[in-house]
Amino acid sequence: MTNWLTAPILIPLLGGVLQIFMSYAPMQLRRTLALITTILTLVAAVVLLNLADDGSYRMYAFGNWQPPFGIVLVLDRLAALMLTVTAILAVFCHIYAFHKTDTQGPHFHTLFLFQLTGLNIAFLTGDLFNLFVAFEVLLIASYGLLLHGGGTARTVPGLHYVVLNLVGSALFLFSVGMIYSVTGTLNMADLALKVPNLSSEDLPLVRIGGMLLLVVFGLKAAVLPLCFWLPRAYASATAPVAALFAVMTKVGIYAILRVYPLIFGDNAGSLANLGMEWLFPAGLITLIVAVMGLLGSRTLRAMVAWQVIISVGTMLAAIGLNTSAGISAALFYLINTTWVVGGLFLLADLVSDQRGSAGDKLVTAPKMRNRALLGTLFLLGAVAAIGLPPLSGFFAKLLILQAAAPGIEMTLLWSVILIGSFFSLIAYSHAGSIVFWRNSDGQIDPDGKLTVPVTASVTALLALSIVIVALARPISRYTDDTAAQLTNSAGYTRILEMPVFTEGTK
Repeated sequence: MTNWLTAPILIPLLGGVLQIFMSYAPMQLRRTLALITTILTLVAAVVLLNLADDGSYRMYAFGNWQPPFGIVLVLDRLAALMLTVTAILAVFCHIYAFHKTDTQGPHFHTLFLFQLTGLNIAFLTGDLFNLFVAFEVLLIASYGLLLHGGGTARTVPGLHYVVLNLVGSALFLFSVGMIYSVTGTLNMADLALKVPNLSSEDLPLVRIGGMLLLVVFGLKAAVLPLCFWLPRAYASATAPVAALFAVMTKVGIYAILRVYPLIFGDNAGSLANLGMEWLFPAGLITLIVAVMGLLGSRTLRAMVAWQVIISVGTMLAAIGLNTSAGISAALFYLINTTWVVGGLFLLADLVSDQRGSAGDKLVTAPKMRNRALLGTLFLLGAVAAIGLPPLSGFFAKLLILQAAAPGIEMTLLWSVILIGSFFSLIAYSHAGSIVFWRNSDGQIDPDGKLTVPVTASVTALLALSIVIVALARPISRYTDDTAAQLTNSAGYTRILEMPVFTEGTK
């Protein structure tokens, strides 16, 4: 069954390559094959989720090289969770792209599938250098997706996105170079064993490398002050691209959860909990600034982009509690916010299509053709994003608040999250009243008619907030088990002892 670990990588990779050779095929055929590829990727992710739920670590070694040598894929609960969350989001984004996006350029489906390939490599790799490679694969594809469709409105934000990520890639190489020069390895399991035994002369270089890595992951996650590129870039992208990008910042969060509890965790000796004291204040400050950006937004897309940063700040604050309960709550929140934010990006595009020249701007416009349906979906998404009962956002934030132990951290966390949620409620209420209720005189845009696939994809993503509530107990159990697995580095390091054909180990 360990061969299944390659499926989430090989399926979209082969699908993307096939799309290159089909660039002149009929669009309907290309769409069909692209969607089949994405659905098969989801099936593979669900299979791995089921496998990982027994608590075992599974490894696939390319070329049968015994770790720490060679390219190694490692499956645990966290990797399986990220694969599944991403695949579900990708399926509905891909369906929505058939609405109009994939006809704006010849290589949309190729780039989309290569993006999915890079994401899945990042979630499965057991090596820091291969994590860098995965970042480059997904970033190169994201450059093309961000600029897909052309237009000067996307060029400048896209340029900022490219430059910042190139700087991040250079810092990534510097950091892994420093770590490798001392330890002689970049395999994560091997690093977890070697870092605690470093000599005092080698500690400073690894410490600097570890802190540089944290900066790189903070850039990927869009942590303050490395977040100001995101609102314009995401707001200017096409709707399915922006929706898929809802998981891009989660890659930075994933990398922090993967690397630091394992390599720089409680057992790392002098480097124990390296940089973790910065996560909590950085998360709270990011959350505060993002709420201010949400209040000052002038378009629906900009609001949703700032919501992405709000989610990053909330998750970092929870992880910064440095407890198993905080990590579990952050993962529960990650599931909710990824799907809800993706759905809101798609919904903002539907609203824009029906408001003529007003687009998604927060100004009065003629009444939309499907105001009742779109207004209901906006209410559903806003309630889930803000964290109001009875939807999943409420339970996610409640778990985060409960994870804080009494003291100054609890006071700060409760104050910032509750006050931030209150102002978010004001922002979404203001936007909803303008867009859906304050209508001006004029004709309804005749070109804004909804189609079943588009409506279904948006509705499904936002309705997942209800599904999460219905499945709250098993999801919470899974995130608790994932957090416990992450904080126990001994299980991960045992992959070094596993034969390359083994089925798994606890």
